[in-house]
Amino acid sequence: MKQVKFGLIACIAFVGLCSKIYAQETLPPVTVTSLNYKYLKSVADPNASQKVNLLERKAATYNVKESDYYDDEFEQYYVSFYLPKGQVLATYDKEGKILRTAERFSNVILPSSVRSAVVDAYPEWSIAKDVYLVNYHAGSNHINKVYKMVLENGDKRKRVKTDERGNFVD
Repeated sequence: MKQVKFGLIACIAFVGLCSKIYAQETLPPVTVTSLNYKYLKSVADPNASQKVNLLERKAATYNVKESDYYDDEFEQYYVSFYLPKGQVLATYDKEGKILRTAERFSNVILPSSVRSAVVDAYPEWSIAKDVYLVNYHAGSNHINKVYKMVLENGDKRKRVKTDERGNFVD
């Protein structure tokens, strides 16, 4: 009797498992794209500081339409994102697309190209302070990325600017 019950339970379990295998449907693949992928692609820098990437992603994924102050009648929305030593001021259209940003980050980890350029040009100097500035405008092919630094050599101070590749700018 025990063998019959065990065999019956095993048979039911096997049939149940087999029917679930064949009952699954395959769903078509879904592609998810961000409304602001062009912004992220334009400003993304794998050598940038973690706080820079964090705030830029936060600005790109922000949904204006879900905010408390959203109203279809307004053409633009100004939103600020802050960290202790960084901020992104973003302008969105009424669909949620980023139109422009002004970004400022203090004392970030400089990319190696910028550090090397400064060390080569000013070997006796050290970097006391730095600021990373980014200006993005949708539809523009030119994204402005500048590193401003204060260099020190004893009592002397000097201000320099470079782009993200380490080229000195005025």
